[in-house]
Amino acid sequence: MTTGTAKTVATRAPVSGGRMIASQLALHGADTVFAVPGESYLDLLDGLYEVRDQVRLITCRFEAGAVNMAEAYGKLTGRPGVAIVTRGPGACHGAIGVHTAQQDSTPLIMLVGQIPSDETDRDSFQEIDYRRMFGGIAKWVTQIEHADRVPEIMHRAFHVAVSGRPGPVVIALPEGMQLDKVTVPSGARYAVAQPACEPSQVAAMREMLSKARRPLVLLGGGAFWTDAGRADIRAFAEANRLPVAVGFRRQMCVDGSSASYVGDIGVGPDPALVARAREADFILAVGNRLGESVTQGYTLFAHPKPDATIVQVYPAAEELSRVFQTDLAILADVNAFAAAARAMAPIERAPWAKWTSDLRALREAGRTPPDYAGALDLGACMRTLESLLPEECVLTTDAGNFSGWATRFLNLGPRQRYIGPCNGAMGYAVPAAIGAKVLKPGRMTVAFVGDGGFLMTGQEIATAFHHGLNPIILVFNNQMYGTIRMHQERDYPYRVSGTSLTNPDFAKFIESFGGHGETVTKTAEFAPAFERAAASGKPALIELMCDPDQLSSRASISGLRAKAKAEGRMPPTPASREAAKPAARSRAPAPRAGKPKR
Repeated sequence: MTTGTAKTVATRAPVSGGRMIASQLALHGADTVFAVPGESYLDLLDGLYEVRDQVRLITCRFEAGAVNMAEAYGKLTGRPGVAIVTRGPGACHGAIGVHTAQQDSTPLIMLVGQIPSDETDRDSFQEIDYRRMFGGIAKWVTQIEHADRVPEIMHRAFHVAVSGRPGPVVIALPEGMQLDKVTVPSGARYAVAQPACEPSQVAAMREMLSKARRPLVLLGGGAFWTDAGRADIRAFAEANRLPVAVGFRRQMCVDGSSASYVGDIGVGPDPALVARAREADFILAVGNRLGESVTQGYTLFAHPKPDATIVQVYPAAEELSRVFQTDLAILADVNAFAAAARAMAPIERAPWAKWTSDLRALREAGRTPPDYAGALDLGACMRTLESLLPEECVLTTDAGNFSGWATRFLNLGPRQRYIGPCNGAMGYAVPAAIGAKVLKPGRMTVAFVGDGGFLMTGQEIATAFHHGLNPIILVFNNQMYGTIRMHQERDYPYRVSGTSLTNPDFAKFIESFGGHGETVTKTAEFAPAFERAAASGKPALIELMCDPDQLSSRASISGLRAKAKAEGRMPPTPASREAAKPAARSRAPAPRAGKPKR
């Protein structure tokens, strides 16, 4: 796969390092950068003013938000998202986005302002050695000491970010280098050569598949896939009647409406699907590293050599057979493999047709909401939301149990995307929704976030207002850090410590900016509230007042405590039972004059 052209242009007059970096961003197709301005990169900011007709500068309110926006941009485009942060504290704040990009295999470039080079190792104001700081979580960390090397290093940075297993690159920019003026060729736009797919290996995979009785395709690597690749892998799976599952938060890899889609295997999956996956005798892992979450803590298969036949397709050689020994390791671009697999002759009279239909039936049965207690049935709300979403949209999710409502009950279509942090980083959804909106302002974008995660980066909604963007935010408010509370109730029943929260009126929060706010307490209120939010044309927030007992789509506090009691673990005293009751709602929503009843 080749990106860009090979045109080389020489600068006509001396140009400062900062302006050259800005022009390099334009050269390499970075049409958007996300930043919190700092005095450590003033010349770069001035350079961005010069290229403002080519590169849009999105001014953010917090560096973690800026880098998360860039990470989401990279996930959705497959091109490096670009964030710029200032030195010291700015880089520290942005580090979480670098970690997310590393674990999620997302192409990202983070530019960091840096102290003057002649002050190095003097414990100067805000001094950090970024090679040491980011060395363990970035694909490449460097510092541009001389302005005449800007074209070389920027070209390499874009290439490294997207090659093999995509990931983050961090570049430090000393103040003096940004001011130095040099005359050098600007170079050529980066081009990436993806590993081709060997026909003989596709034939070998087909031969192995033909001997299977219970095959399973596992897809991963969200940023790897092109629209054509997604279409090809679906056509291959359907032609061969293969069941397809995705890794943790990798729903964007597949068309969930396909009869081949059987669900996700990651954190909080359907236990019935996991049990059937353990029975599989053939695994085709495409873009999937077979990491901790998808293999259920490395227990899904025998280790190190699984009993099932394992075929793994990945564009980075170092990830093949990294944990589990494979029977066939295919070093290839996933889209090239998908095209080759689609072109191969389907397996005739495949003996696994019933196996696939049974797995799909499990998926559909799991999408029927149980009889949840409480006035607000989030399972029913998600099924309603599926019918309200347009054919093309982006859903972003934060970390937390609440995200399981969407993955369990929504089947997304071929032009609908669902993205979230595979590293479990809270504070992702709101910035990611804004990053997605920057990419396509007219496309509906819905953020799923808990009350805990919203108060980490929810202030980035100011960025949406500043730049005229209108995401819809669903805040799942159960007044606690719900995932931690679930583990707490499982391992230390009745001993609640540190997981309860006190919250503001989230709907009023967005209304204070001039946005559209709604509060939903009953299932029947959700659809009209969402329709009003979408029709408002404004940044909108719908606060879902969740039953605190219902920790996730599959677990409740009362259920976990009943299990603990049945097992004879830590029987509670009456006093501890009273103290450990789920918190009552801190406020009762009331309609306000001139507002729809909420």
